[in-house]
Amino acid sequence: MAKYGPLRHYLARQKTTRVELSFTDIKRMIGAFLPKAAGRSSWWAEVEADLPPGVQPLAWRSAGYRAQLGRGERVVFECA
Repeated sequence: MAKYGPLRHYLARQKTTRVELSFTDIKRMIGAFLPKAAGRSSWWAEVEADLPPGVQPLAWRSAGYRAQLGRGERVVFECA
């Protein structure tokens, strides 16, 4: 989860139940590009249907959020 640690830290400090970030915002936070798979809703889901859970959901789950791909390379994080 080290790569997504800054995202977890950012979300954990938020006082709102809903946070919307662009891919660019997230890239700046983590200091790396998001994988191409981030353009799929399933990448932001808790677990992809046929794959073990990735490290990325641990970042927002441990901060108390769920993630959902929004429009135009945006992600909506809502309190779980």
